[in-house]
Amino acid sequence: MHGAPFARSNEDEDCPAITPYLVEGEQAPAVIVCPGGGYGVRAYHEGEPIAQWLNSLGISAFVLRYRVAPYEYPCALLDVQRAIRTVRFKAEQYRINPNKLGLLGFSAGGHLVSNAGTSFDAGNKDAEDVIERESSRPDLLVLCYPVITLLDPFAHAGSRSNLLGAEPDPLKVRQLSSELQVTEDTPPTFLWHTSDDAAVPVENSLMFAAALRKHNVLFDLHVYAKGHHGLGLAESEAHTKEWTTACASWLAWNGFQG
Repeated sequence: MHGAPFARSNEDEDCPAITPYLVEGEQAPAVIVCPGGGYGVRAYHEGEPIAQWLNSLGISAFVLRYRVAPYEYPCALLDVQRAIRTVRFKAEQYRINPNKLGLLGFSAGGHLVSNAGTSFDAGNKDAEDVIERESSRPDLLVLCYPVITLLDPFAHAGSRSNLLGAEPDPLKVRQLSSELQVTEDTPPTFLWHTSDDAAVPVENSLMFAAALRKHNVLFDLHVYAKGHHGLGLAESEAHTKEWTTACASWLAWNGFQG
């Protein structure tokens, strides 16, 4: 994905990329993984280990290296939209089902996923670039302790600053508060959060779930009592780690199983 819009050079951090983790067989469901990191870094433990867990479910995965600070909006969104189109275009090469392509994101990566799930298009059928002819709509969303709103009092200030600058345009703040952008076309969504998350308040997931309910979009919402922010697979938390079991069941119910 070299030559990305607004790229400042050809260093790795200027060039979005996807790392595939493919399962055996044909027509596998697939999920693009967006690690968290406050739009300043990308957390490793929310990338490859998640892809390997998805593989264990018979789901192919792609970990996205999206651009972070000093890159600001719309770079990360353009990166994930391009990733969706690219995976769909190369579905035969990757042996995946282009109609079963989901997004999964943690924290700020969850904001990116919710953003992509509320701002997509069907592709430009007349585009010279054949990849741009593909739809950028994900078929489902998995949001893990996500940043959703950029509005106070529940915004994650660091993510907002990295995404929109120190003095963001109020119109952009509202535009990128995903709970305000949900429609009946938003994909079905799985959300999980902990009630005592001190970095990204649980209200972020609650507000997105309420917006999905308002627009009759099916969702699973799981709020666990305890667990610090950034748990990833949460293997150290006896109760909270059950999110992976719940999510696996939901993915299978949606036809995402090997």
